[in-house]
Amino acid sequence: MTKAGTTLVAADTPAPAVPLPRRRGIELALIVVAVLLSVYGYCAVGLAKSGTVPPGAAGYGAGLGVLALVAHLAVRLRAPCADPVLLPIGVLLNGLGLVLIYRLDLETPGDRAAPAQLVWSTLGVALFIVVVLLLRDHRVLQRYSYVCVVAALVLLTLPIFFPSVNGARIWIRIAGFSIQPGEFAKVLLAVFFAAYLAANRSALAYTGRRVLGIDRLQLPTGRVLGPIVAIWLLSVGVLVLERDLGTSLLFFGLFVVLLYVATGRTGWIALGLLLAALGAVAVGQLEPHVHSRVEDWQHPFASIDAGQGPNQLSQSLFAFAAGGMLGTGLGLGHSILIGFAAKSDFILATAGEELGLAGLSAIFLLYGLLVERGYRAGLALRDPFGRLLAVGLASILALQVFVIAGGVTGLIPLTGMAMPFLAQGGSSVVTNWAMVALLIRVSDRSRSRLGVPQGEEAVR
Repeated sequence: MTKAGTTLVAADTPAPAVPLPRRRGIELALIVVAVLLSVYGYCAVGLAKSGTVPPGAAGYGAGLGVLALVAHLAVRLRAPCADPVLLPIGVLLNGLGLVLIYRLDLETPGDRAAPAQLVWSTLGVALFIVVVLLLRDHRVLQRYSYVCVVAALVLLTLPIFFPSVNGARIWIRIAGFSIQPGEFAKVLLAVFFAAYLAANRSALAYTGRRVLGIDRLQLPTGRVLGPIVAIWLLSVGVLVLERDLGTSLLFFGLFVVLLYVATGRTGWIALGLLLAALGAVAVGQLEPHVHSRVEDWQHPFASIDAGQGPNQLSQSLFAFAAGGMLGTGLGLGHSILIGFAAKSDFILATAGEELGLAGLSAIFLLYGLLVERGYRAGLALRDPFGRLLAVGLASILALQVFVIAGGVTGLIPLTGMAMPFLAQGGSSVVTNWAMVALLIRVSDRSRSRLGVPQGEEAVR
């Protein structure tokens, strides 16, 4: 509209956008809190077990603090606009994991895992720093998607040539040194899935034939969907041969989630749940190792009724029950009765018993916040690859927590996986730090490009 030759601007024209604050000071303050909480937990264990502060408390606090500070400086230097919550959550969960492993080590003096876990945590933080410093733009990874998938398949195949451990071939053990290649493969496959789906999202969403006349369930052409399905089937097939069913379930969930995000079709979720149910029934009936876990899940107290004593799952349930609302206190539980997997698969039972429902809820909230921040970073990006990569990495963490927590609490059958940051496992903690580094890089990109109208900044 014009008046006296002057063009009038519409009243609803948005205000100019302003960049989000960097908030590195908030990140540093949260890191200090995370380190202090970890040191407090370490001291609480020593006081509960021996009545004195452990002699290594100062060294533990200094080491964790230095690692966290160097990581913070790397973020401040190369990713100044990154989300200020991601790194402190990683520090707190990793520190709490070291405390719980140290606490269980006191019950098994001949099998100490905390020193090795501290070394692996140091390597994980070092990898975090390298990724933040050297990877200036996450979109560079899209160029190497096929290199990533080849490397992932090689890593998944290698354990076949090594002896099985506890019924599964998921480890490479050489001269007392062991790694779990599947942990690294999941990040590489997330990069490949994100890159392929980003490049073919239009063909996946708008071409193909409808299934049963349902618009929301439209299968793309084989030329488009075939390559990624072949890669997924090959990776899951290798994992089934190795009896690593937890990771195969993780890959399946990641594949379905990214397909849904790339196409926006809810039919993929329905189809994924149907296939997961059919696969679970088939594997549970045909694979003896899995069938025994299903039997334990359906009848967790059967061994007690038979006079054979409690099994691992029933001991885990007893630990959660003993914890009550506020827990027995760090160092005062009996979760070591679970047995050989108390420091790995069942470490959440120790947290549930000694920290109670309140502490366990706080841990789940930390995981939920970490996943939510990953989703937020992805949704704020305009490039499809970055969006899918962030959603994929956050979904890996979410699926791991669900599968492990569901298994040790009796919600679903047990699958052998490591609780992110908490459980004993060098490959797992290194991979988790790599994923946090990638989320830091994605969030820096999204927040540096994101602007909000004046007056709305406070809600961010």
